[in-house]
Amino acid sequence: MKIAVAANGPDLDAEIGHRLGLSPYLIVIDLNTMDFEAVSISFDGTGAGAGIGAVAIALEKNACAILAGYVSPAIAKPLLEHNVEIFTSVSGSVRDAIEGYRKGELRNSVYVSEATGKDARRDKADMAHALKRTARQFASMLPLLVGVILLVGLFQAFISKEVLFSIFSGQPFFDTFLGASFGSISAGNPVNSYVIGDALAKLEVSPYAVTALIVTWVTVGIVQLPAEIAALGWRFALSRNLTAFILATPIAFLTVSILRILI
Repeated sequence: MKIAVAANGPDLDAEIGHRLGLSPYLIVIDLNTMDFEAVSISFDGTGAGAGIGAVAIALEKNACAILAGYVSPAIAKPLLEHNVEIFTSVSGSVRDAIEGYRKGELRNSVYVSEATGKDARRDKADMAHALKRTARQFASMLPLLVGVILLVGLFQAFISKEVLFSIFSGQPFFDTFLGASFGSISAGNPVNSYVIGDALAKLEVSPYAVTALIVTWVTVGIVQLPAEIAALGWRFALSRNLTAFILATPIAFLTVSILRILI
């Protein structure tokens, strides 16, 4: 059975290393024969990469335990995953640490286990919190989405294709401008624009208009412009909205061109 000890020197009389990753040596001892191997750990003074290097050495030498003054949770994780025991707050010489380990006097690093356990519990708590927030957002959005679907149904029932064709003439630039204008003035959840766009597409409205509407619905907000000016300043707000409105036209043309190639 082998154990690994972080040390400040290459022999058993060396002091225990204060921190795994900053200790210049990792001494691997065979407890059955007391043969040992002192492996030098290269580091730049900051410990960058040295901790993982020490872990790799311990695993390569089949050490079942590692002793040090301190082991960070990040370095401890791969050790725990390979069932390597970790003992921290170890001091004195390497020889004394070996004797303490033999007698069962060293303290197993409950701190490290608890830290990784807390990380796992925190990850689960964060996931649960994210799922709850998503559910609440969906619940708050659902009435608006249902309302939009109902309005679209009424729109389809009372607005004929002839009326739409009188508005959207089929000219790409004109239809793009109208779609972008409608999307800029309207306000609501981005999902609503997909529902409205789908309804217009089924009524055979120009895809240029539908694309421009969806783009400006999300990126341009005339209704929210006063609030954006108050928060970010009028120069930024006006420049951003104007740029988004202008770019809606090339985006619409590019989208329709790609769509035609794919179809």
